[in-house]
Amino acid sequence: MTSKITRQIKAGNLLIGGGAPVSVQSMTNTDTPDAFATAAQVNALAEAGADIVRIAVPNHTAANAIKEIKRLTNVPLVADIHFDYRLALTAIENGIDKVRINPGNIGSVANVKRVADAAKSAGVPIRVGVNSGSLEKNILAEHGAVTAEALTESAAGHIRLLEDAGFGNICVSMKSGDVKTTVAANRLFRERFDYPLHLGITAAGSGIAAAAKAAAGIGALLIDGIGDTVRVSMTGDPVQEVTAGIAILEAVGARTSMVDIISCPTCGRCKADLEAVIAEVRAGLKGYVPEKPIKVAIMGCEVNGPGEAKEADFGLACGPVKGILFAKGSLIKKTDMSAAAKALCALVLGRY
Repeated sequence: MTSKITRQIKAGNLLIGGGAPVSVQSMTNTDTPDAFATAAQVNALAEAGADIVRIAVPNHTAANAIKEIKRLTNVPLVADIHFDYRLALTAIENGIDKVRINPGNIGSVANVKRVADAAKSAGVPIRVGVNSGSLEKNILAEHGAVTAEALTESAAGHIRLLEDAGFGNICVSMKSGDVKTTVAANRLFRERFDYPLHLGITAAGSGIAAAAKAAAGIGALLIDGIGDTVRVSMTGDPVQEVTAGIAILEAVGARTSMVDIISCPTCGRCKADLEAVIAEVRAGLKGYVPEKPIKVAIMGCEVNGPGEAKEADFGLACGPVKGILFAKGSLIKKTDMSAAAKALCALVLGRY
């Protein structure tokens, strides 16, 4: 599928769509009215690499906390609104950068227009969020199940509500817990509309299972050239969502890692604690930004290590006692394994 340049929106200082880099977002799980705790988590997510963060706004106390949260943070914030259009109005008044609503569940057409008018006046974009669990009953009955067509039809209806209100500063998300349905819906939407898309797999679970679903679904769409911002939904600490999102972008080439650390899966020949070596190298190279992207290989044995990682700029092949430092597949020097991680870092940093 050929990628298509979408319309562009702006949330705070972040450009989304229109050829802008794909952004990574996450969502806080703190009690939003606790402005200090929420701001602390927002800042932790930003430190991990999040470009934009969503916060739940279930009541007016939460909506009124936005002003203080904004004061304590710098990353663009999205207000997650359901059912009560007045929460969106208060969030906009308090400086939110983007609003996520389902226009079908915040009341009358008049209420949708009130939100659209306030957002337009403030220059705040609206994300139309369609989830498999919140499809309109008539659409679900018509299609008989959650399908790509059903999700796209729901999104189209919500878009019409906003467009009829004179609002076009829109981003759209269509999420299902089923990877194939989500991928098909976003492909279908992209054929019909040019609004920027936020990608994700909803209710994906936790740990490696959630990361795998996200990688399969989000990755497939990004490879197609579809998607302008992503969230990897994972139960637990939201920082892991950011880490996983960045990894997916790097894996499909949507984001370039300046220091790409690769390693072998290990086998019976590996006599080193490869995970510990990798962790030490990551720590030693944290914050290092080379002039151009580099690949650093950490391999589990001296037999095939240099050959397997010959395309790496720098590397270490680990042995039980000694390790081999190499560059572009060529031997540089042997080193004691006890100091191998530090030696590799020194080689990368030009201090060896």
